[in-house]
Amino acid sequence: MRVVHLVPALFGPDGIVGGAERYACELARHMADVVPTTLVSFGAESREKQVGRLRVRVIGDPWLVRKQRTNPFSRAIFGELRLADVVHCHQQHVLASSAAAAWARLNGRRVFVSDLGGGGWDVSAYISTDRWFHGHLHLSEYSRRIFGHELNPAAHVIGGGVDVQKFSPVPRAAAHRDVLFVGRLLPHKGIDDLIRALPQGMSLRIVGPEPDTETRALLADLARGKDVTFLHRLDDTALVREYQQALCIVLPSVYQMPDGRQTMVPELLGQTLLEGMACGIPAVCTRVGSMPEVVSDGITGLVVPPNDPSALGERLTWLSAHPDKVARMGAAARRHVLERFTWPAVVSRCLAQYDAVSSRSAKRTTVMVTRPAQP
Repeated sequence: MRVVHLVPALFGPDGIVGGAERYACELARHMADVVPTTLVSFGAESREKQVGRLRVRVIGDPWLVRKQRTNPFSRAIFGELRLADVVHCHQQHVLASSAAAAWARLNGRRVFVSDLGGGGWDVSAYISTDRWFHGHLHLSEYSRRIFGHELNPAAHVIGGGVDVQKFSPVPRAAAHRDVLFVGRLLPHKGIDDLIRALPQGMSLRIVGPEPDTETRALLADLARGKDVTFLHRLDDTALVREYQQALCIVLPSVYQMPDGRQTMVPELLGQTLLEGMACGIPAVCTRVGSMPEVVSDGITGLVVPPNDPSALGERLTWLSAHPDKVARMGAAARRHVLERFTWPAVVSRCLAQYDAVSSRSAKRTTVMVTRPAQP
């Protein structure tokens, strides 16, 4: 089986440093250990590289549909798709995915999609493309529900994963008072609530790409007089060290943003929660999106209401005062990740769905071939 993963942007400094892009990259990288796999994406310049067993192809200078950076397209994708038995698109509502699905159907290839949030202008704005794909492979039960696939027999939850060798705990000799946030500094991430919630005597380290000038000024103003450090452009080694040395990882995402706007899809998984838990620290999140599926309240971390800095601050204070419970939660968090959120497990679920479609197709073909002739 030869698999091609198609994603609008590559993860990393030359692409986008985000959970969706990391998800596609890591899934493809670990799948390459099992079956021949290529990751196809778009960028300013064409290039090709090998990452372990994974072949990565970047198609340069794509057409940006309606000038949308998140919606690149190039006919060069079809040259890559011809080499595939299975096409796995990441993001449903972009032109590249719809074109790949239509091509795969016409050419007898199996095609699947994982909607990672976002998208752009596409034919799917006018007609449903759900049936163009043989399967919808969701990151969470919340994802399956929010996209209206609860009753769709072609929709399955494959979950998310963490590289548990890279993201792993180290001995902790003393209690830590650093609260950690990792992610893009976007309005729906609730970072303003986290800064407001920070208790006196505790420090907050915010790790993520540099935001726009307005967001940076707003967050700096909120952080004035508090022990808040902004860290940008960290590599994975430095990022893992931040997780390992933190009191907890916090993701306080919200449905209602500071300017009054709302989003119904703030978190389809909560990748940074999983990374922190894999490093043996508790996770603190809001009761938003898929995150309560990831964090077991009182066992692997704490779940608080969204848009409530007071409740968040009280929980952070409690963690700081109970290092023994922090250690137990951190150990339970690591076990939880090892049991449910490893990349080999996600790969196995994907391959099972790829094969299920193949088996159904083969069964239909056998029935047609062995049917006795009519007298």
